[in-house]
Amino acid sequence: MYLVGVLVVVLGVIVSIALHEIGHLVPAKRFGVKCTQYMIGFGPTLRSRRIGETEYGVKAIPLGGYVRMIGMFPPKPDGSRRPDTTGRWALVAEQARHDAQREIGPEDADRLFYQRSVPKRLVIMLGGPVMNLTLAVGLLAVIVCGFGVPTTTRTVSAVSQCILPAAQPDRACTASDPKAPAAQAGFLPGDEIVSFGGTPVTNWAQVQRAIRADQGTPVQVVVRRDGRPVTLTVTPTVTERPVLDANGNAVTGPDGKPQLTSVGFLGLSPTTALQRQSPAVLPGLTWDAVRQTAAVIVTIPAKMVGVAESAVTGSQRDPNGPISLVGIGRAAGEAATAEPAAGAGPTATDRFVSLLSLIASLNIALFVFNLIPLLPLDGGHVAGALWEGLRRRIAQWRHRPDPGPVDIARALPLAYGVVSLLIGMSALLVYADIVNPVSFG
Repeated sequence: MYLVGVLVVVLGVIVSIALHEIGHLVPAKRFGVKCTQYMIGFGPTLRSRRIGETEYGVKAIPLGGYVRMIGMFPPKPDGSRRPDTTGRWALVAEQARHDAQREIGPEDADRLFYQRSVPKRLVIMLGGPVMNLTLAVGLLAVIVCGFGVPTTTRTVSAVSQCILPAAQPDRACTASDPKAPAAQAGFLPGDEIVSFGGTPVTNWAQVQRAIRADQGTPVQVVVRRDGRPVTLTVTPTVTERPVLDANGNAVTGPDGKPQLTSVGFLGLSPTTALQRQSPAVLPGLTWDAVRQTAAVIVTIPAKMVGVAESAVTGSQRDPNGPISLVGIGRAAGEAATAEPAAGAGPTATDRFVSLLSLIASLNIALFVFNLIPLLPLDGGHVAGALWEGLRRRIAQWRHRPDPGPVDIARALPLAYGVVSLLIGMSALLVYADIVNPVSFG
């Protein structure tokens, strides 16, 4: 099963890359740009086939892909080559322009990428990331609307036998610990809470708020037990427990420790079950995923210091830090072979949903990462097109001549630096994921 999980995610990565490039190819062809190649991967070509004017193929290293569109780099306004007189990096840019001009034939004079309007170029370059976002939303829809998401219910899963200190919530009960109110009142695992203090409840959040708001006043709770209503009278104990945010998560202070407050306590734990959600939740889920992924990507340079340190010293890796495809494969294998800590373990459906979630997360990451405004990423071309549109608009306002296309070839030295940095980071992550992998649990 471990290998199956790895293969599923590898296939998901390849499909995601292929669809990303289709997101570029389709609008480019629709707008009349000549596309000579559509390739999945880099390195030597394993298999290819020419259909019309485009060669479709697969290369040996499936770590990306590209669509070759002619006319990516514009010549001088008079059509001549720029002189090679401004240094080494100018030679690099000039060679790129020269190579771009060599593949343009007389019949392609009006089929060049840079000739298209700024809006059309934006559609072409954003097509890839948007395709990844669309795939991620589709997978999220299958997960949350088709299978459901883990949700706490009104059904009791466990009843605490004693009241434990907030600083030691996981230790065993002792004879000196006071008995928990729920156990004294006769609550049993499997009870479904119907009402609390005469007020009907429909979810666990309402039950939790009602318990925490009670300051030691006896209250009647109606539960459904074996299909029949049972009324229990219980008096919550006022004790210190962590402050909870709107999502029910503990709030921590500057020292990293949970903030405490005096609240009512019964000693009940809810059951967690999969519940299907409405499609209306998808925009919020997607935005949260994009926002969180962007926050992670912004901190990658700083986190790479920790990765390097852990690779050398063997210290524990940050579970929220970056990982390579090796780490992703490991996560997929662990998801496919997850075993229960106790009781019933994850089903085949649970494992499948975990793999779908991983592929959805990868596509969110591809969407966000490709929007970084640096060449050779799509965001670099988007930034160039936006700058060109802004220059033209300013020239119109000032009644100046059209400044022409932006010469993005001048940014190639920066692009080579970005590529070198990405290769170095990828090599470090692969090494770290081999010698000191992240423990996903």
